[in-house]
Amino acid sequence: MNLIYALLAFLMALVLSLVGVTRVGSWLIERRNPPIGEFADINGARIHYVHVPAPANADLPPIVFIHGASANLRDQMLPLRPRLEGRAEMLFFDRPGFGWSGRGPGNNETPSAQANTIAALMDRLGMKKAVIVGHSFGGAVTTAFGREHSDKTLGLVFLSPASHPWPGGATSWYYDATTIPVLGWLFSETLTYPAGTLQMADATTCVFSPNKAPDNYLSMASIRLVLRPSAFRANATDVAGLYRYALGAAPHYNEIEAPTVVISGDRDKVVYAHIHSVGLVRDIAGAELVWVHNLGHKPDWIAPDLVVGAIEKVAGKDIDLQALAKTVEARIAGDAYGTDRCADIKVPQAELAPT
Repeated sequence: MNLIYALLAFLMALVLSLVGVTRVGSWLIERRNPPIGEFADINGARIHYVHVPAPANADLPPIVFIHGASANLRDQMLPLRPRLEGRAEMLFFDRPGFGWSGRGPGNNETPSAQANTIAALMDRLGMKKAVIVGHSFGGAVTTAFGREHSDKTLGLVFLSPASHPWPGGATSWYYDATTIPVLGWLFSETLTYPAGTLQMADATTCVFSPNKAPDNYLSMASIRLVLRPSAFRANATDVAGLYRYALGAAPHYNEIEAPTVVISGDRDKVVYAHIHSVGLVRDIAGAELVWVHNLGHKPDWIAPDLVVGAIEKVAGKDIDLQALAKTVEARIAGDAYGTDRCADIKVPQAELAPT
């Protein structure tokens, strides 16, 4: 009996120690990555955003950027704002629960609800219509925005999107673990910070692979903000619920009428590009697929010139995106970073058939 008590005491001490490490680590992360924008209360959620007003000589329409899983507004703002500054009004924001945005009272847990939050934020800022640019999970939110807020949509640009059901619907085990009531909360409050800190550099290498992640990317883009327990729970809820959302939403993508460009790499190690990107182009009338050889999951950082070209294209300019893609391919042809430890995603041939 004394041995049982001793074991329970040890486990309790371990849990409390991990909680303490997580609290201190989260505090340090927040001190090193403070908010850089403004805040607005949208549908009960305190949303953090950076709004770049329209210049007097703007040659492009307003642009709204939607970041992916585990990220925040800096992830798109850092590579793309310098290339578009002075050309367009821009809105970068932390999706609900990410970065410095609050999750709100349970109304931001689907791509559709997050699209509603974006539309309300646009109304607050006086943005009537915009080109919507979504990366990865942000692609799912972009599909929802294009379908449900077509009156606010001038064009859609998808970057390595997640949008369709994929084989088995599985996600990483730790996302599913985090969504388990009570146990998931305990998991996020004890293990995600120390374990995530140890794994984040290798995970980032695989997100960019075969391309090289920029030096100091994790610090520059404040990616460690996702290791705070509340942010990790929001991220896990989003990712774990994506398959269910895609099952219901994908059959309705043919309702989207906005000009659309999809940029995807054939070496993406995060999403099934042959399912998501090819599926969007199949389902959205007139959509253009820009397929880039030897590109991983991060066209916003690796091919920002191509992304800007896609924005210009859906805005009505005469842009040869396939020629731009060839320029990118020549630039990254020799990239082989992380290929020794980051596996390519293989899709069964049966899954590639049009549905």
